[in-house]
Amino acid sequence: MILIILKFILLPLLSPLMVGIVRKVKALMQNRQGARIYQPYFDLWKLFHKDEVISPDASWIFFATPYILFGLSILVLVAVPVFGSVESLIPFSDFLVVIYMVAAATFFLALSGIDVGSAFGGFGSSREMTLAALTEGVLLFALLPVALLTHTTNLALMATYAANLPVTSYFAVITAFLGYIIAMFSETGRIPFDNPATHLELTMIHEAMILEYSGKRLALIEWASANKLLFFALLGVNMFFPKGLTQAGDPMALLSAFGISVFKTILLLVVIAVAESSVAKFRLFRLPDILLTGFILGIIAILVAVI
Repeated sequence: MILIILKFILLPLLSPLMVGIVRKVKALMQNRQGARIYQPYFDLWKLFHKDEVISPDASWIFFATPYILFGLSILVLVAVPVFGSVESLIPFSDFLVVIYMVAAATFFLALSGIDVGSAFGGFGSSREMTLAALTEGVLLFALLPVALLTHTTNLALMATYAANLPVTSYFAVITAFLGYIIAMFSETGRIPFDNPATHLELTMIHEAMILEYSGKRLALIEWASANKLLFFALLGVNMFFPKGLTQAGDPMALLSAFGISVFKTILLLVVIAVAESSVAKFRLFRLPDILLTGFILGIIAILVAVI
């Protein structure tokens, strides 16, 4: 219970910092100075103190979606393994439950995009659901090989047992990780799937769905997006590269595991920023081809894990 409370407090507080790190690395890659890495905290503070402008056509979905997104983003953060096997007691840490929570957040976000009847929200929601229908399968097939190799669907136990897998299982794990990275880029709206820093109507997906939001509700949505990025980064490094997780319950071992998890997460986010700065955003009709590649990688990893 103490670990759940610590994760409930610490991880949402760290997520804006992770967004700032990605933005800073991308700025350096583009020969710009860029904002400070803690700038997202100031942005959230500013949004929380702004007034809201709400369409008269908005229903309860528009009002409730920011709170649903923020709540689900915290739940998936609490479910992700950070310390080790001691987190297996979290009741909603099954990887299928986590995938469904991520899908539920996407569903409500798409509903809110079309709720007020704006043109931008409509095509943004349409694009989002088109990608989500393909991405959820890629995410499932990326995590399934690890579940087959470890004989459990509990995320904490999957990550802990994966650290002791034989060398012959590494090919399946690495192949699944490549598929997971593709799903991660799609779910978090990163290049080449989406550009979180643009409002160009021909390219935006996530930003199109939240154009009608402002003030406190927009702050909650932006915070939930940062939580989602941290969730996928933590899950990726601790599921496929689980070295550093502990099976002990003493404070020093848990503190060491937490520090190693944060360090691995920052490394992955730096890689993501470099990758984003090295490629251009793809056309919408080419995105299913990338997701199909991730799907095939997941199938290959499953076959290797079963054999």
